[in-house]
Amino acid sequence: MAAVKVNGSHFESIIPVRPSDIDMNQHVHNTMYLDYVLAARYDQMERCYKMSMDEFLKKGWTWWIRKTYIEHKKSLQLGDSAAVQTWVDEYEKSRVKVCFEIRQHATGQLSALGYLEYVMISLRSGRPTPMPQEIIDRYSI
Repeated sequence: MAAVKVNGSHFESIIPVRPSDIDMNQHVHNTMYLDYVLAARYDQMERCYKMSMDEFLKKGWTWWIRKTYIEHKKSLQLGDSAAVQTWVDEYEKSRVKVCFEIRQHATGQLSALGYLEYVMISLRSGRPTPMPQEIIDRYSI
């Protein structure tokens, strides 16, 4: 099976910058941007795709991050909120590529962009498992 381009809907979550996100240079530490994407994906799984991570786990599945790419553009600061937009770009068998942009919510200025490549894992076997049609349909909106 070749990768299938989705051109899926873009969904947005607003994540406030917390004091603990700030590093010694007085801006958001680079590792926090991936935390923002993870928080947005959890929110969007439930709110936008209508399947929470809890429901996903109860069905015997989980996601494992295989690959991460992030390009930093402009730092977020304390008092900012991150507008995290994500969308499913493509899928193939057990793999899905989720792209993201993080913007400073008040100004819309691009702070970071990138993608994560997830692999769907069976909790029973601990191995990659082909995505069922139910998941493909939910993530292709």
